[in-house]
Amino acid sequence: MKLIFEKSVPGRTGVLPGPSDVPTGINIRADRLRPKSAELPELSELDVVRHFTELSRRNFGVDTNFYPLGSCTMKYNPKVNERIASYPGFAHVHPLLPQLRRGGMLTQGALAILYDMDLLLREITGMAGFTMQPLAGAHGELTGMMIMAAYHRDKGNKKSIVLAPDSAHGTNPASAAIAGYRVVSIPSTDSGDMDLDALKSALNDEVAGIMLTCPSTFGLFDPHIKEICALIHSVDGLAYYDGANLNAIVGKARPGDFGFDIVHLNLHKTFSTPHGGGGPGAGPVGVKEKLLPYLPISIVVKRNDGTFALEYDRPKSIGYIAPFYGNFGIIVRAYAYILMLGKEGLRHVAESAVLNANYIRERLRNYYKPAVDRICKHECVFTTTDKMAENEIRALDIAKALIDRGFHPPTVYFPITVHESIMIEPTETESQETLDAFIDAMIEIAGLAENDPEKLKAAPITTPVSRPDEVAAAKNLNIASLCLD
Repeated sequence: MKLIFEKSVPGRTGVLPGPSDVPTGINIRADRLRPKSAELPELSELDVVRHFTELSRRNFGVDTNFYPLGSCTMKYNPKVNERIASYPGFAHVHPLLPQLRRGGMLTQGALAILYDMDLLLREITGMAGFTMQPLAGAHGELTGMMIMAAYHRDKGNKKSIVLAPDSAHGTNPASAAIAGYRVVSIPSTDSGDMDLDALKSALNDEVAGIMLTCPSTFGLFDPHIKEICALIHSVDGLAYYDGANLNAIVGKARPGDFGFDIVHLNLHKTFSTPHGGGGPGAGPVGVKEKLLPYLPISIVVKRNDGTFALEYDRPKSIGYIAPFYGNFGIIVRAYAYILMLGKEGLRHVAESAVLNANYIRERLRNYYKPAVDRICKHECVFTTTDKMAENEIRALDIAKALIDRGFHPPTVYFPITVHESIMIEPTETESQETLDAFIDAMIEIAGLAENDPEKLKAAPITTPVSRPDEVAAAKNLNIASLCLD
């Protein structure tokens, strides 16, 4: 496919409107004007439409194909949620409109949603209060770490260490470090759980808290989770719950009941809002009672007369962490999703996500090596077999081969503690027919890995770009080259 500049034909134009008879009232200094044309491509409207439509057809998304990306799930977003979020009362309301003064009724509906969402997430997670401001999961992590720091600072605690398992999401140690903490990694056992002896050895008065995900990035629920939280509390530390994998237990169990003090939620992961391409996102953060004073401002409150307002008088607050009230359109989508499903529907989400992951695990266990051979939750992790290793087949080769078969690759090389790891998360939204088609492709690829490895090493052969130098591509990004044949 040619670049749009290569399709340019001198003198060709689209529809050109006539000159406006409305004065602009804008006088631009002559020295601020371009000395010559911007040299944009010269194309007809049809040329432009076809070019960008063709580019869109080369894109891969959950609306077109199965997307079993583990850890940071891409799952189907119901279109009814999009419709609701696009209602003018939500989409067109401006955050600078007044809350209670003249015209304030224009914002009362939006404030009511933020208030109600807080109550719903409290019930779902076992927390005492939420902020909707964080604009992504990692942003929620940083918010949680700032709350942790504010709590210890307020108590006069001299703490400098945050613990994290060796299987943690990379953003966990990054968020703790940005908040000023030194991160100490706790190893996992062969069964995939946190090593309790190593945790106990790491505990001291310098420990401010721990960041962990439950179920973990192995897709496993740690049976010692309550004991872990109790150990952290024994040194006056706080337990932080990375909510990336809440969809595995939503409606079934609550992080607050395990002993966690802070939780962030990825709305795209559990509550079916858009995700990908860097956004949009939302990562609400909830806390237990003793941490409520430190939540970011502002907080939506309900007055005695039933109206809603924003509260700013919170002297211990960590302050603003995002403009206005968070990514409101994403919050509306999640709010609609929760209301439509209800309690039993959310429980079914967890049950289906776990069932689908274990279905894949059982059907592929004889073709790939399970990283940990036990029942998983929302995702299953494999590694390559000994025969594949002998043939120099890597997880990357398997991922590339899936592209030729119409499937987005699962996550590879994470968790980093698993050699040649392949992390698969089917989500609760996929049908058995889709899972079977994916499994059949994985079985076929396993056969090629052992009997015709060179064929796999050449994959993918159906894409405009096959195997770029990923390190060079990251350092010297050239988006234009991706549009070439």
